Amino acid sequence: MKDQNQPVVTIRREGPVGLIAIANPPVNAMGAAVRQALLDAVTELDGDADIQVIALYGEGRCFSAGADIREFGKTPVPPRLPDVFDRIEASETPIIAVLHGTTLGGGLELALSTHARVILPGAQVGLPEVKLGLLPGAGGTQRLPRLVALRSALDIITTGKFIDAEEARDLGVADLLAEGTPPEVARAAAYAVLDGKLTPRRTGDISAQIDQAVLDQTIAELQARRPALQAPIKAAQSIGHAGLPLAEGLQKERALFLELMESDDRQGLIHAFAAERAVRRIPEAEATPRTLNSVGVIGGGTMGVGIATALLQAGLSVTLIETAQDRAEAAQANIARNLDGAVKRGKIDAATRKRLLDALQIGVGVEPLADADLVIEAVFEDMDVKLDIFSRLDGVCKAGAILATNTSYLDVNRIAAATSRPQDVIGLHFFSPAHVMRLLEVVVADKTAPDAVATAFDLAGRMKKVAVRSGVCDGFIGNRILAHYRKVADYMLEDGASFEQIDRALEGVGFAMGPFAVSDLAGMDIGWATRKRKAPTRPASERYVEIADRICEQGWFGRKTGRGYYLYEGAGPRQPNPDALTIVQAERDRKGITPRDFAEDEIVARYMTAMIAEAARVVEEGIALRPIDVDAVFLFGYGFPRHLGGPLNHADRIGAAELVARIEGYATEDADYWQVPDLLRQLADTGRSFADLNKE
Repeated sequence: MKDQNQPVVTIRREGPVGLIAIANPPVNAMGAAVRQALLDAVTELDGDADIQVIALYGEGRCFSAGADIREFGKTPVPPRLPDVFDRIEASETPIIAVLHGTTLGGGLELALSTHARVILPGAQVGLPEVKLGLLPGAGGTQRLPRLVALRSALDIITTGKFIDAEEARDLGVADLLAEGTPPEVARAAAYAVLDGKLTPRRTGDISAQIDQAVLDQTIAELQARRPALQAPIKAAQSIGHAGLPLAEGLQKERALFLELMESDDRQGLIHAFAAERAVRRIPEAEATPRTLNSVGVIGGGTMGVGIATALLQAGLSVTLIETAQDRAEAAQANIARNLDGAVKRGKIDAATRKRLLDALQIGVGVEPLADADLVIEAVFEDMDVKLDIFSRLDGVCKAGAILATNTSYLDVNRIAAATSRPQDVIGLHFFSPAHVMRLLEVVVADKTAPDAVATAFDLAGRMKKVAVRSGVCDGFIGNRILAHYRKVADYMLEDGASFEQIDRALEGVGFAMGPFAVSDLAGMDIGWATRKRKAPTRPASERYVEIADRICEQGWFGRKTGRGYYLYEGAGPRQPNPDALTIVQAERDRKGITPRDFAEDEIVARYMTAMIAEAARVVEEGIALRPIDVDAVFLFGYGFPRHLGGPLNHADRIGAAELVARIEGYATEDADYWQVPDLLRQLADTGRSFADLNKE
């Protein structure tokens, strides 16, 4: 934590060189104090006749990661970033920026407003504002296209991607790549200017080459690919103004930036950004995590292999066990393939791959897990199998070892009761592929100890995952809600919509895949097994659609079998399975249903309303701590569109009263399924929102 009495920007004079250092740890965020101090420092040194060149760098681990997140949503305090950057560019004394660590958003816009940039190896730069529903509004869309080719500027700004030091130099973002500490490089760069070896220039004096055809093509592609997201489109439009004189271009950029500041997209994306941090606030946060160095994984299937891979990448020693040696060796080979993929993608190098594999042991039976600090069971969803495993672990594992189940639906309390140490049992619900997906549901049973929960959250941090605390119920947070709203998609299918139309409608609002395409991807047999498990407890009054069961009975489970709702017989676009269409019609005929037309907005409204209703019940029952926890589960585990902020953030945009009216209207068709949650009605009656509950 920074001492409040220490300056956030320091000045040092060394002969003809003035050095300015941003000193606002941990990431040199440019809050109001930093902005004012930068403005004062530049004004002071630019007015000093003895200073012939100024070098600007950041102390600590980076140059600047941009805006101060603590100011999000608040009234801006002057000076504004654009005013500071315009003053820097206008400086009569040349200013050189030295970039190290992460230089993002406003940090990169600061660097672009200087007169030359030197970058250190290992640095990353980027303008990720589109990920928050904005565009770089402090000159980024006007200055970057003056330094790099148009296609590169469009790619960097409309995707929010990061680029490394070498690429930054090659593209023209940086003038030089240099070794040394930031202060050392700052001095060297300043003297390079004095010696004529580095030529400073104002970015605004450079002419941007705007090819209108390239710009139009990019905008058309963005509109076709992500029509629901306005920020990338407006960012591209703003880049188109970089051919104007800088002052005019900056005015155009500012107008588009302010439009986005008022957009729903921005609010949703800011909420999504906040959710990742909000879920860390748990009742067990003050407990001290247990020591965690070695982890056992039971099961070498897809999930077990993914979990083991993620644990190895987090720096843990892993012992994976299977029922037979050949199965254990096959799992080991699959983990090696996962790490090969990480090498290919540049995530790790070959030496790291070898080190990680050296930390992996395989075995048969539970005995090799006697000294593990944590054991994660990742076998198939069968309660009897899991009970047997936990009973055996109870007799083998050391005192204080945490015993975790990766179950997606089953009762963690019942699993804990199979041991003599229920305080050490917890649910760790990973999402497949476990070494890629960011969400981890931490399922806290009735007797789980606080330090076991704290250990799970600590592990999630080491694995770079987003952990969300859940109580125990069938399906926990995510799968419980999914099981409910997935039914409404089946109802609409049986009543007349096509599965292709339903998928298209939901993909149109930002879902990566619609529910039927997701079923094919996950494997329809998984949902089928769950439906059969729950069949004995299904109320007689519940409407049940058998279309998916009929498809599964043919042995068609989706991508894994080459057909499900769709055909998968080549690399072309998905095609509806004509035999599945025949099954749909046969089921309608069998039930005497006359198909009706559905507009796409009605499909979206019913789907979202069903999701919100069950999400409200999950909060009402205390399964999720807060509405934002539900949002995080769906943002990081279920592909919910980030610009909508999550189901309950989206609910606030619709309004509780409107949602109640919708449900009551739908209930005239099916009063068993469509029921108003008590919590939602309370919010409607009191004029409150889910956002209000997040503050409690």
